[in-house]
Amino acid sequence: MTARVDAVVFDYAGVLTNPVRDSIAAWIEADGIEPESFSRTLKTWLSRRAQDGTPLHRLETGELTVADFDTLIAAELETVDGRAVDPVGLLARLFAGLRPDQAMFELAGELRGLGIRVALLSNSWGDIYPRELISGEVGLRKPLAPIYRLTLDRLGMPAHRVLFVDDAEPNVLGARAVGMQALLHTDAETTRATLVGLIPGLSYRPV
Repeated sequence: MTARVDAVVFDYAGVLTNPVRDSIAAWIEADGIEPESFSRTLKTWLSRRAQDGTPLHRLETGELTVADFDTLIAAELETVDGRAVDPVGLLARLFAGLRPDQAMFELAGELRGLGIRVALLSNSWGDIYPRELISGEVGLRKPLAPIYRLTLDRLGMPAHRVLFVDDAEPNVLGARAVGMQALLHTDAETTRATLVGLIPGLSYRPV
């Protein structure tokens, strides 16, 4: 990534928050979910080899309500003691452990102060997001090209001047496929260090 950056587009969960896996792990323990049943379902519905139109795809594009998704995924899951999984509020419990990453919000604020456009592009797993561009509200989802192109249209900027930051590699690759710069996020300090080399005036600051 060496081109000038005029806008930075952030994913939400796992980028502007603590890692999603931490919230999932807490939910699995609290609800007594058999971890393999969740991993199996997630792989079937969301892996690169998943057929189009899985319940997760339909949730992300707004074709499936959260309540309906909760019912479908609960039917696929098992508990360690054989109880049925309670579908009511399942996604809310799954994401209950998400917390804003203050260092990333500070980074976004500094970028705006330097005149860099800042935007949010997130696949929707319910209504847990700050407002901007949420997949379920536009009927599109990452990593498919149309949602990146819509983001660029709304920003009014050419792809090569926009940097996309996501913690999921398929989404990063999807952004690069339409000509955007893209960064795989691992933690706030590493992301800031990378952006320091791209954006004049942004300083490195250990987290």
